[in-house]
Amino acid sequence: MTLGEKIISLFLSMHTILETPRLIIREFLPDEQDIYLNHFTDEEVCRHIPKRTTDERIKIFLIATVNYQTNKKLGIWGMFNKANGVFIGSCLLRLFDEPDKIELGYSMERKYWGQGIATEMAEALIEYAFTDADVNEVVAVTTLENIASQRVLEKAGLVRTDNVMRNEEELAFFRKSRG
Repeated sequence: MTLGEKIISLFLSMHTILETPRLIIREFLPDEQDIYLNHFTDEEVCRHIPKRTTDERIKIFLIATVNYQTNKKLGIWGMFNKANGVFIGSCLLRLFDEPDKIELGYSMERKYWGQGIATEMAEALIEYAFTDADVNEVVAVTTLENIASQRVLEKAGLVRTDNVMRNEEELAFFRKSRG
């Protein structure tokens, strides 16, 4: 297979999860590992997300790309600017504590904060999650200090309820039921 054929094969195998007016949310390509890893070098971006080593992040990325072969409904995906293809951040949908509950998560490059992009992404992923008839609730957690993400979740229609504990940390808990 020539290099051109390999590139075409990669793009044909790439799966777009959804599009919004400003975003393309899609599977990461294997050669986008460095983009993914560089995203987590900004201390401000990482302030409110679980601390991971580079090796742990590589493993997360590799597992995500393998899982694309068997699961199109849940995963870790890249958010890209629809107009120019530039990487904005990553987002995910994953099982929470029960099979009918899906957790929404995300992180964005700092230069995109405060532009409504996170709300646009969250609204779209919530709608996408509910296309699965077995999903009855979308949930999300934030650190107690992450007021900006809490506002995003509320704008996207999630309601804050009692805090939860995860890995010995108290977190703000948000939920939205199918309805």
